[in-house]
Amino acid sequence: MRKKLFLLSTFLLLCLVAGAQTKSVAVLGDSYSTFEGAIPEGNAIWYFKQNNPNQTDVNSVEQTWWTLLTKHQGWTLLMNNSYSGSTICNTGYGKADYSDRSFTKRMDNLGGNPDVIFIFGATNDSWAHAPIGEFKYEDITKDDLWSFRPAMAYMLGWMKEHYAKSEIYFLLNDGLSEEVTTSSKTICEHYGVKCIELQAIDKKAGHPSVKGMQQIASQVEAAL
Repeated sequence: MRKKLFLLSTFLLLCLVAGAQTKSVAVLGDSYSTFEGAIPEGNAIWYFKQNNPNQTDVNSVEQTWWTLLTKHQGWTLLMNNSYSGSTICNTGYGKADYSDRSFTKRMDNLGGNPDVIFIFGATNDSWAHAPIGEFKYEDITKDDLWSFRPAMAYMLGWMKEHYAKSEIYFLLNDGLSEEVTTSSKTICEHYGVKCIELQAIDKKAGHPSVKGMQQIASQVEAAL
């Protein structure tokens, strides 16, 4: 009897491990999650295979936070739809029209139905001083998408509906404006999306260094 129980327990444990190892992952992000050859063609890149050492010491996709995380977890990357400089809302730097690259534009292109989705955004909304807007969770119009709060709400609401079986996590950069930081956490809470607030990430030229990438991967893994 004990032997049967042991075998059953072992089998169930192996099933759990196998299930964890075969999870598919998608990333929706900005420059922090880009790497040459790892994102859709045409998306702007920050991290290249031959980087300027004055900008970053990251020179391999193996050093990126998402590669470190997925490899350690035994997961498979299904899609990384990241675009350097992109904002969640449609307003970019200098009030430019970013509707062709915003998170709300790209959120429907994550490779199908990933088991886990990491959204790593809001950094450029903060840096570009995009309009913050009002908290709005219903009847969000196209005009509303030019402001951060309603665009963030629209994105999370849409993704919760269309990726209903996915585990969705929002990664929140450190050092952003108080309005963007608190608004991100409030909107995540409204939609039941876990907000992983990063702390003291090592950066060079405002972007994660090799050490910073390791810190992100470690902090995300600890929060899972």
